[in-house]
This record gives sequence, C-alpha cells and structure tokens, in this order.
Amino acid sequence: MSANADIPKVSVIIPCYNREKFIRETIDSVLSQTYSNIELICVDDGCTDGTRTILETYKNNITILEHEGRVNKGQSAAINLGMKNASGHYIAILDSDDLFASNKIEMQVKYLETHPDIGLVYANGYAIDENGKKIYRFYDQGHIEKSDPERVLMDCYFLVPNNALVRKTAFELAGEFDEKLRSAQDHDMAIRLAEVTNIAYLDQYLFYYRRHKDSISAKNADLRWRNGFIILKKASSRYPYSFTARRKRFAVLNFRMGQCYLENRNIIKALYHLIIAGISDPFRSILILIRKEKISSPH
Repeated sequence: MSANADIPKVSVIIPCYNREKFIRETIDSVLSQTYSNIELICVDDGCTDGTRTILETYKNNITILEHEGRVNKGQSAAINLGMKNASGHYIAILDSDDLFASNKIEMQVKYLETHPDIGLVYANGYAIDENGKKIYRFYDQGHIEKSDPERVLMDCYFLVPNNALVRKTAFELAGEFDEKLRSAQDHDMAIRLAEVTNIAYLDQYLFYYRRHKDSISAKNADLRWRNGFIILKKASSRYPYSFTARRKRFAVLNFRMGQCYLENRNIIKALYHLIIAGISDPFRSILILIRKEKISSPH
C-alpha cells in the first residue's frame, strides 16, 4: 500500500491467533482500503496453525510482530504490542476473522479530521457467517450517540476492535488493554475511552463481524460475563458512575451468567443469578428476554 504523507497515517493492528481460514481475507480487506496512508501491523500471538505462513506471504506490505519466544499471551497483549510499535495518528484494531468495508478508514478519518473534539468514531456494520453471508446489522435506523460513559458501561454497544477509529492520543489517555482479561477486554477499553474522550457515530456500514463456532466470543461467553463483574468493579472505582447505571449493569451481568448456567444445565446457579438480575432490575431483565439475545452477543 503506497503511503501519502499529505494525509494522516492510520495504524491498523490485527492480533492473530490460529486464523488460517480467515486471515487472508481479513488482511486483504485492509490492503484494499480506499485510504492510502495505512500501516498494517499483524501480531503473531503464538500461532500453531498455518497463520504465520500466510502472514509471511504479505511481508512486503505488512509489519509482522511476535512476543519473545513466540508465546501466546492473549489478544490484549497482542494489541498492546502492536500499539507500542504503531506510528499512526489514528489507530484501528481488527480481529483476525473480521473485515473492513473498503472505504472504512477513509470515511472515519474524514470525520475525525473535521471534528477535532471527537476522539473516537464508530460505524454501523453487519454480522456475517463463516461464508460471509449477512446475518443482521449492528444498529437499527435512528441509532444516536450521546457520548455518555454510563450508557457505554450499561450496554457495551460499540466495539473497539473492528468498528472504531481512535486517535492515538485517546488511547494514551485510556491506557493499555488489560492483559489480565482474556475476554471482554473490548468492553473494558470502550468504557475507559468513553471516560476520557468524546465519541461519535457514523451512520454507514463499514465493517463485518464474523459469527462462527470457533470465534472467541462464541467460545468464551461465560468468561466474558464473569469478567464483566471485574470490569464493573474497576469502572466504579475509577469514575463517578451513578448507582442506577451500576445497578443496571450488575443486573445484566447476572442475567447473562444465568443464561450460561442454563445452557450448561446448572439449574441451581442459573436460578441464583436470574433471581439477582430480576431483583436488581426487573424491567431490564424482561427486555432482554423479549429481545431473545444470545449469550455470545457482545452486549
């Protein structure tokens, strides 16, 4: 990808772990961007399949990084390594099985360049299956961004990987991804970014989030919600969230844990969490039931 020094550089970071089936399509979606000044950093997080071999075929167009000893340290550590080596004014993060629309970077850079008060802009997109077939869109028509940290805490409605473009200065204020979290680290970072910068929504379809049985979100649904309690505690000690916001998030986390235990047929623990959810926020629990959301949903 030829660089144009007259426009801001964007660093795209792809943390890679055993994604030989999808990584080529993911990389191609970045290299085919309509925006020209992009550096693509792929972090080999200890891959044991053919992913590294595929990465090497792109070595003239991408930067390949790895941890010392090529060990697997998790997505957060891989992203942090990429960000430490990123030279761009803006940073985008892309999961190794997901895709950017061809104009994703161009549209988001254009927005941030004309809105200097905004530190993060995210966009609409589609969930797709293993074959790229659209399953559903992320945001309904009329979705509005109010740049409210409490709303991000409660609902986790945008993804720092995939659909966001972030000023590097905003990441510097928010800090690194939490390497102790092996799941839900995206929500943790979204909350921290919402606390330190203004957020905007671009009503265009600019990314594709792949849903499949081997995806991290599908495998680690229960861990995601358990980590949610840790994230809530961290956020509550860091920022003056209202009691209502904390209670509502606590209810959602218990409801999701209840769903996980139901799927595993652990009825006692399921009832325990579902009862707590109902007591904490009965209206919200009913709303989740009506929506019939799956436990692997990122929200």
